[in-house]
Amino acid sequence: MTEKSAATDPDAGASGTAGAPVAVAAWFLESLAARDGRAAMDLVDEYIVYTNVGLATVRGERRMRTVVDLLCRPGIGFGVHTISAAADGETVLTERIDEIRLGRLRMRFWVCGKFVVRGGRITLWRDYFDFFDCTKAFLRALAGLVSPSLNRPMPG
Repeated sequence: MTEKSAATDPDAGASGTAGAPVAVAAWFLESLAARDGRAAMDLVDEYIVYTNVGLATVRGERRMRTVVDLLCRPGIGFGVHTISAAADGETVLTERIDEIRLGRLRMRFWVCGKFVVRGGRITLWRDYFDFFDCTKAFLRALAGLVSPSLNRPMPG
């Protein structure tokens, strides 16, 4: 595996998405975090398979659009801090801190993701996370509502 970033990948185009798998995965996550559902969906294959392991699998562009639209709704949001990303051909592995926002509630938790990028489009997105870690994130987020100083900012 080789480690790259969207910012330093010479294969990435002006938009950061010329087809280099790491750049595509990074741009997709950054688009979600920026609430730019259109840009995110432009990077998704029509037959995408999206799985949060342990939860239901989403298949196809139409259903994926529902997920993306949900993350872009007012009062709901997504944030990401990528710790590392590595590619082996068309497969990208990411280690991240994700943030899910529901109003003032901000839940941050560790995620390991796998993306398969073919022809500049994501055909597979699979995230692995720990339910216990998510439970702790939820409890920390609740405590942060009571005492905002407990709600640390995203790294980076």
